Amino acid sequence: MEEEEKRRQVEALREWFERVDSDKSGSITALQLKRALAVGNLDIPLSVVEQMIRMYDFDRNGTMNFQEFVALNKFLLQLQHAFSDFERGRGFLLPDDVYQASVKIGFTLDSPAFYSVCESFDKSKNGRFLLDDFISLCIFLQSARNLFNSFDIAKQGRVTLDLNQFVYCSEYLSNNLV
Repeated sequence: MEEEEKRRQVEALREWFERVDSDKSGSITALQLKRALAVGNLDIPLSVVEQMIRMYDFDRNGTMNFQEFVALNKFLLQLQHAFSDFERGRGFLLPDDVYQASVKIGFTLDSPAFYSVCESFDKSKNGRFLLDDFISLCIFLQSARNLFNSFDIAKQGRVTLDLNQFVYCSEYLSNNLV
């Protein structure tokens, strides 16, 4: 039965992907993905949608094929589940809820670093994070983790950067996400 459910889910994803792929090219662009997310009431900035594609663009062609789309969908479902676990029927998360949800996903930052990031993603500056705010924050954290891991060659959880590397990292994250 579980196999049948997975098949149905993949089939539904395939149908959704094909609707989003309006030019029938077999891949979707950031703009196509942004429009599709907007249909689901997710107002994700184009820069974040572009980052989503970069995170899962395994063949590095700048678009997302179906297999890459499935991987992104899995990540987004994980974020949606974490969001719903902590939103308590309010439709939004408070900063402490965002912290708990992000820990559940696997992001562990100390409080000052976390709340500093939180401020950047609180679009309305009211301490309430809608699902799209939470997704944007998590995409930033995942991208920061990926960038950090590329410098953490010894996998010790620490890196040493020279000024050039630091500027590169700062520029990359500021241009691609916030």
